[in-house]
Amino acid sequence: MEEKYCQSCGMPMGETDEIYGTKADGGKNTDYCKYCYDNGAFTSDCTMDEMIEICVPHMASPESGMSEEKARSMMKGFFPELKRWKQG
Repeated sequence: MEEKYCQSCGMPMGETDEIYGTKADGGKNTDYCKYCYDNGAFTSDCTMDEMIEICVPHMASPESGMSEEKARSMMKGFFPELKRWKQG
C-alpha cells in the first residue's frame, strides 16, 4: 500500500484515520491531517512558502540528522505536487 501524506503539509498520515482532518459534518477528511484541516476548513490561511517555513523545524532536527536547508529544499520540491498547492 502506498503511504498517504497530508496534501497540505506533507506529513505521513499513517495506517489509521487517527490523524485525518475533519469535514464540516464531522466525518474524516482523508486528504488532510488534523493539524491542517478541521471542521471543513484549513486551520491556517497561508501560502505554500509559509507552510514550508512552519514545517522546517519539524523535519530538521538533531534526531533526524537533517539540516534546515536540506528540509527546506526537499519540501520546495515536494509541496508543489500536493493537492492544496498544485497549480492548475
